[in-house]
Amino acid sequence: MSDFFNGVMRGISSLIGLCMVLMGGIWILQGFNIAFLNSFMANDKQWAMWGTLLALVGVGQIWWSNTRASYYKGK
Repeated sequence: MSDFFNGVMRGISSLIGLCMVLMGGIWILQGFNIAFLNSFMANDKQWAMWGTLLALVGVGQIWWSNTRASYYKGK
């Protein structure tokens, strides 16, 4: 049961990281006025910066959840 739980949690953690990367990408596009032109974030470079930060955190989340050692492997 613990291996199943570990796999499910890795999948959920990776999915959250992927959502963070996608949301960060949308914020970057809005910040540089490339997409969604009717947004309050359009042409505001601060949102591009926040989007980059969020995307990097999302990539880190995906990397961490797929490379960490399993707690239950030795037991």
